[in-house]
Amino acid sequence: MINRRAGLLALLCLPLFTACGGKTPAAQPVAAGSVVVALGDSLTSGVGAKPGEDWPSLLAELTEWDVINGGISGNTSAQGAQRLPELLSEHAPSLVIVGLGGNDFLRRQSPDMTRQSLTQSVRNAQAAGAQVVLVAIPEPSLMAAAGAVPSDHPLYASLAKELNVPLISGLWGPILGNPDLRADTVHANAQGYAAFAQTLVQALRSAGFLPH
Repeated sequence: MINRRAGLLALLCLPLFTACGGKTPAAQPVAAGSVVVALGDSLTSGVGAKPGEDWPSLLAELTEWDVINGGISGNTSAQGAQRLPELLSEHAPSLVIVGLGGNDFLRRQSPDMTRQSLTQSVRNAQAAGAQVVLVAIPEPSLMAAAGAVPSDHPLYASLAKELNVPLISGLWGPILGNPDLRADTVHANAQGYAAFAQTLVQALRSAGFLPH
């Protein structure tokens, strides 16, 4: 269960978050019981917390969706893009939540390569009939390493506009910038994942994927 403290933390963070950037297609509500794939890396798999405390598991509790945790620790955006077709074939999701790029930034890969891989994931998911949401990932910086709240990498806003898909931004920065909500410098703890899940639900509701 998501504890009350985590819920309060999530609500306090909520005003910092935006659900969509620019003009995007109207979202179709995703019904309870629908399959949703969360494509990501260690932040999706739940490194830093116990099994069941990862945000996809908590998202399933909060929405009654069948959320498939497609997070693999260490994955780059290219590796995630390579795995996605199998996930689409196996699960036929109604919605794919794409949250990749952190390992690209840590390994100093070209932003153009990250952009291409994210584009591939979005287009493959759409071709399979799924709606897609892009989740922005913070950009590593000296200020963030010193304890400042990290800012999202700018490629997400431009890519979401280019592909005309909803962007959920500003979620990870306040969590990873708060020592009480993280297990280490790049991973959340149980309370951090709970805060992420609750604020993600609010953003998805604002975007139209969940009823008000």
